[in-house]
Amino acid sequence: MSSHDTVDPITLTVVWNGLLSIAEEMGSTLRRTAFSEAVREGDDFSTGLFDARARLVAQGNFTPGHLGSMPYVIRTVLEYFPGDQLRPGDAVLLNDSFLGSGHFPDCFLASPAFDGERLVGYVVNTAHHIDVGGAAPGSQRVHGVTEAFQEGLRILPIRLVREGEFDQDLLRMILGNVRVPEKVEGDLRAQYNANRAGAARLAAMFREQGAQTMESTFDAILDVSERRMRELIRDIPDGTYSFEDRLDDYGPGTEPIRVAVDVTVAGDSIVVDFSRSSDQVPAALNSYINYTRAYTVFAVKVFCDALLPQNEGGTRPIETRAREGSFFNPRFPASSGGRAAVQIRIFDTINGALAQALPHRAMGAFSHWSNPNIGGIDERTGKPFVMYDLAFGGYGGRADKDGAEALAPVMNCRNIPVEVHETNNPVRIRRLELIQDSGGAGRFRGGCGLRKDVELLASEATLTLLGDRHENAPYGLYGGLPGARAQTVLNPERNAEPLGSKAVRTLQRGDVVSFRLAGAGGYGDPRERDPEAVRRDVDDGYVSAHAARETYGLDG
Repeated sequence: MSSHDTVDPITLTVVWNGLLSIAEEMGSTLRRTAFSEAVREGDDFSTGLFDARARLVAQGNFTPGHLGSMPYVIRTVLEYFPGDQLRPGDAVLLNDSFLGSGHFPDCFLASPAFDGERLVGYVVNTAHHIDVGGAAPGSQRVHGVTEAFQEGLRILPIRLVREGEFDQDLLRMILGNVRVPEKVEGDLRAQYNANRAGAARLAAMFREQGAQTMESTFDAILDVSERRMRELIRDIPDGTYSFEDRLDDYGPGTEPIRVAVDVTVAGDSIVVDFSRSSDQVPAALNSYINYTRAYTVFAVKVFCDALLPQNEGGTRPIETRAREGSFFNPRFPASSGGRAAVQIRIFDTINGALAQALPHRAMGAFSHWSNPNIGGIDERTGKPFVMYDLAFGGYGGRADKDGAEALAPVMNCRNIPVEVHETNNPVRIRRLELIQDSGGAGRFRGGCGLRKDVELLASEATLTLLGDRHENAPYGLYGGLPGARAQTVLNPERNAEPLGSKAVRTLQRGDVVSFRLAGAGGYGDPRERDPEAVRRDVDDGYVSAHAARETYGLDG
């Protein structure tokens, strides 16, 4: 008899929804007590719950790159600090690229949950810190950074909090190596707030339901999730589906990076292999295997059932492969600070492969996103500032629907409001708008790209760019056209100097950087688009009258 058969449906539902509530409350606590724009406004964080056997049971609805890495993070934490060495109120911090989610800014904090003296599980959260030191403000410089030791503060697992008290020596060491210590400390304390809330709620559930019921329910949740995922994979025709795409480069004047995937479906399991991709590169863009695995699992889950619970059970049938030394499984100390630029390409490539088997579930390629950092001295305060930005474009067209505008793709974060940037940093946002005719034409149109023009008000600052699709447009599917390529332009109303997608520049007061994101790919033949939909697009400004005639064949 399976665990699922020993737990009644009402108990299973109550416990499951309670676990989701805890994970979401942890996220709300983290967001509301954080100091940085990345966490408080951009939602660049995640939360997860694990049982006493370190199995992921439930997670909050946050960013997949963090969540997919958490199971490996907690296993590493327990190698350094076995459960019998942890006490209530403890918290272990790590940010190592290989052990964590691929770059140093993502700091994981793991805490045990106790019901009295009984260890009942673990709560974990991740937050992207807007600076952890290194070669440039924001710690995400790509070009010119060739090894991890140049990227900032690397933290192997340390017990930062002991029984509710921060270790002041460790905290002083961390804050002495970052550009914005007030925000880093605030976010670390917010992370601990989240864990404290989650651990208390989990312990309360054990007291209410009883340890035997909770542990049986954990087993049932994982068994049901695995069973359902295997059923969904069996619905995909067996075979190997391959696709290739490219990243623009790994810095000015460098070669494109080949992104090649082979997806093999066999019965109720699936193997996703990136081994044919390029070798690791001498720049901070490499995708460590935890990060590659995280977005692989996410992509497969989206194609099978986007609403299926994300836990260890659902990931068991999915295997991620990439040869050691490749771009998607680099050897340490490969640099990886800008690896966030890779996440969409992981999804887009798997999407292109599985579109051959499940065309009704695929979409045109996403618009890429922009994740620039601008840092220097804010003359209003005399202190360093780091403007960490997130700007998102469009979704690809699907078999039955247009792509949405200005939403986060696989990252699941948010555009940071203009007012927040202008209040916290010496910048002025000159323009924020969708770009007409940028979405790939199709029977269902790709979402438009986003334009954001930022003026520097300080005397000088360092700009670190993290984008893509300047050279290789987002693809369309089944006759859909590609989206427009991205551009980054310095001083568009003066000399309009084009910048590479991963360039680093020194800005002077009055310089304006125009970020122009790619449009997303279309789906299906544009000439088959409903004429009324084309007219609405023209009225809304998404499509010009010229494109309506020439591309869609609209007569009037």
